Amino acid sequence: MAIEEEITIRTGGIDMPAALALPESGDGPWPGVVVIHEILGLNDDIRRITARFADAGYAAVAPDLFAGLGPMPICILRTVAAYRRGGGRPLEAIGSTQAWLSERREVDGARIGVAGFCMGGGFALMLGARSGAGVVATYYGDVPDRAEELEGICPVISGYGGRDKLFRRRAERLEEHLRRLGVAHDARVYPDAGHGFMSRHDGVVRAIGRRLPIHADYNEDAAEDSWKRMLKFFAEHLGPSGF
Repeated sequence: MAIEEEITIRTGGIDMPAALALPESGDGPWPGVVVIHEILGLNDDIRRITARFADAGYAAVAPDLFAGLGPMPICILRTVAAYRRGGGRPLEAIGSTQAWLSERREVDGARIGVAGFCMGGGFALMLGARSGAGVVATYYGDVPDRAEELEGICPVISGYGGRDKLFRRRAERLEEHLRRLGVAHDARVYPDAGHGFMSRHDGVVRAIGRRLPIHADYNEDAAEDSWKRMLKFFAEHLGPSGF
């Protein structure tokens, strides 16, 4: 089981909450992963995903990009608007998180990856093109219109749901961009999955998600295959995790 801790990271003049998960055994240095949350924010499900990276031998941290932005609806609007403008404060916060993680004594700062889900998937691609990240995982996230916006990006692994009517075509766009740029990648569309197939939500959130055109719901087969592919891809491009 991962060792989990709630921490804060200084960024943009505030102490931003974040969830840290470290492998249970060993002293490192471990490779690191910055986990970027979906549009629902830093919740228990993102903490579960962060801990799973740690169980696989990575030091993982998930920042709360909504910190200091007000009530949830306002947070979402401001963060999405920042993404449309090219990153803004959220991307700065993700960069601060990467820097914080790389400076930890338990972490090999030369081996940092980033994994983003939903809204976080778009930011993961941004970070991969603008920072020293060694690998990017993007799941059902947005993709820039032009390949040039991903110039310089590191190797990318991606996953999209075939039933996701809003983001399904982003998969084709991303693969076309990466082929044009000559970037190593592993892209897959899961025909029976919708949006958010790696996230586990219950109650009202799940009920609403399943009725939307994106058909958002957890899909175990797609999720487990994605974990298998992602950890293999990370090992190939960051080096072994030690587990």
